[in-house]
Amino acid sequence: MHAADDSAAVSLAAALRSATPDELAALLLARRDLATPPPPDSTVLATRAGTPGSVTRACEELDSATLATLEALLLLDADTTPVAVSDVAELLGTPGSVERLRTLALAWDAGNGIAVVPAARDVLGPYPAGLGRSLPALDDVDLDAALAEVSEEERSLLDTLAAGPPVGTSRDASVDVPLAEATTPVQRLLARGLLMRRDATTVELPRQLGVHLRGGAFRASVLAPPSLATREHPTVDQTAAGEAMSLLRHVGDVLESWGREPPSVLKAGGLGVREIRRMMREFDVDEPRAVLLAELVVGAGLVAESRDEDAVWVPTTLTDTWLAAPPSGQWALLADTWLALPRLPGLAYGTAAGRQASAGGATGGAVPAAASGGAAGGAADKPPTPLSERLRRPLAPVVRRRVLRALAELPPGTGVDVESLAGYLAWHAPRRGGRLRDDIVRWTVSEATALGLVALGAATTAARALLIDSETESDDDHRSRAADAMAGAMPEPVDHVLVQADLTVVAPGPLEPSLAAEVNAVADAESTGHATVYRVSEASVRRALDTGRTAAELHELFASRSATPVPQSLTYLIDDVARRHGRLRGGACASFLRCDDEALLAEVLAGPAAAALRLRAIAPTVVVSDLPLGDVMTGLREHGFTPAAEGPDGRVIDLRQPGRRIPARNRAARASRGGGARQVADVVERIKAGDRAAASRHGAGVRNASGTGDTSATLALLSEAARGGQQVWIGLVDAHGTATQRVVTPVRLSVGMLEGDSAERFPLHRITSAALVDD
Repeated sequence: MHAADDSAAVSLAAALRSATPDELAALLLARRDLATPPPPDSTVLATRAGTPGSVTRACEELDSATLATLEALLLLDADTTPVAVSDVAELLGTPGSVERLRTLALAWDAGNGIAVVPAARDVLGPYPAGLGRSLPALDDVDLDAALAEVSEEERSLLDTLAAGPPVGTSRDASVDVPLAEATTPVQRLLARGLLMRRDATTVELPRQLGVHLRGGAFRASVLAPPSLATREHPTVDQTAAGEAMSLLRHVGDVLESWGREPPSVLKAGGLGVREIRRMMREFDVDEPRAVLLAELVVGAGLVAESRDEDAVWVPTTLTDTWLAAPPSGQWALLADTWLALPRLPGLAYGTAAGRQASAGGATGGAVPAAASGGAAGGAADKPPTPLSERLRRPLAPVVRRRVLRALAELPPGTGVDVESLAGYLAWHAPRRGGRLRDDIVRWTVSEATALGLVALGAATTAARALLIDSETESDDDHRSRAADAMAGAMPEPVDHVLVQADLTVVAPGPLEPSLAAEVNAVADAESTGHATVYRVSEASVRRALDTGRTAAELHELFASRSATPVPQSLTYLIDDVARRHGRLRGGACASFLRCDDEALLAEVLAGPAAAALRLRAIAPTVVVSDLPLGDVMTGLREHGFTPAAEGPDGRVIDLRQPGRRIPARNRAARASRGGGARQVADVVERIKAGDRAAASRHGAGVRNASGTGDTSATLALLSEAARGGQQVWIGLVDAHGTATQRVVTPVRLSVGMLEGDSAERFPLHRITSAALVDD
């Protein structure tokens, strides 16, 4: 925050009070926690911005250079006494990033220098940058000459302390020993004045010596961002489209397989290892892809846990809608689901460190076994299962967007090495991610590659479209834009196949949806890729006939859709299977009618009820229907008959049932994608209004004040202000009992409401006091 003048901005609250609306908006957009709930004025905003929790979150957004600048300010004690910017530049060797700290309200112009919020020292620890206190006695010492006299063992100790933290414990620090009598490295370094004694067991490396041992620089390695190892690829979108098509095929296989044989839900929740291994065998995928497929289909709502005693993972009705969608639409739903998925699938298949972190409950929060009693074979050694609660990480979507945005900032077609990207992101947010920081980057790039959002280390056009945030765009519009981008990269569907003499059918590309359904019905896929190979067998032909297709329809399919002549062997196979198929038939019925009076049944079958109720005679005295018995009974009564329902023992039963009930299900709330800028503008206006109100209330500009004890006087004052177009200071109490102050220009007093010139409305019963404000 910039001060209006040196005398006014002596505190953070004063600096925020003098900040422009654009500066306040930038602060609230960068530190979202400060705006919830909206602060009534700059004093409350400053208090909130200086709390340790908020400062911790703000420091997680700092890159290494800005963090080093903050550490330099703390080393110069800017949290207690303002320091000059030139002093910071001298310590860093560069001007630093003071402006970024001002924007985040971690530092501000305090009239005679830069001040830092005191909580920053609590957040960054007692040794900022890993450096200790300054020792004035070393200011005029030739440190090179002093270091030339130390032994190799002493130099090793100094280098260790210089790397940070600058303190160490040793029993040799208890007494002063002359250099001639010193026998240990610690005693000799204390005698040389190159270490400081903190207490009887602790020594500290002076700041001057620490900086000197680092090459004379504060933190030279962190002041400039690392370079990315980039390479150009002209076929990024085409490669990604191939991966996307492969993913869609595997998701379709999962939905079909789980529809036939739903896997069980573990008692503790999630999907068992046995089911993952079955997926790996059945779909010919590795473990990371199997886990990702399971998380995607559940996250997208295509699969859900059944609500019965023996719970299973079963496809939902959304599956049919998804299967009928074009490939680009199918992909867009999966990609958007993954981007917003509050889970880390990598914890289920990742490194041992990741598994320990999952057992610790938070990213990077595991306690080493030695520190917890050395227990072996516990939760830290057992990876979490897919679809379990142990994979839930609410901040996972933020990390994914951060990784993809870093790739999207590069020119199109520019790829990077994942290790180079991990180092680059670590520099930009060194305090974020914990021990899993680099692993999460690797998992994100790997999963994004499987989804077709990244290919050859580069962000695709579809990924860039998916990352665009719009405040006026719906979720459907958001996905539609990404789907259009992916559709442009996907190969055009083909409308023909190549039938070979060995009864194989080759699809030279992705088939049209209708043709793909027909081919999958009559043939089995043998190999997949850019060209899919199917094989027609006796079993596959029988499967097609079982679905109601006829031999003539199968002949027509291959004759009209094959770009090569249909081999005679395929014609013979279809005719042979069709000749033996269906000679023995079975059927199903939901209800039956029986009557010893054949004439009565004949009357029923001859009337309009037969067609309406789908009645069919299978014997002179028995009629069946595929409708439920209750519907058949009701329909017959409507046509003038008087049937009775009977149970398995022949006794008449009552078919009336209580109303249907289903378990209530909570709707998951979707986070709002947009509206941030508008909401922040409203908060800024409220803060500025609160500042004006506070200044008016405590200054000489308030007159004719009325308190809560005289409601009529308050109404009269507000009416006077509305007639004269005068500004008025009002005190308010919101629905939560929080007192606020505003300065408004009343327009009218309506029923129970005060209306301001900015379309604001204030309930009169919440106005506790009011006063006119002089110009």
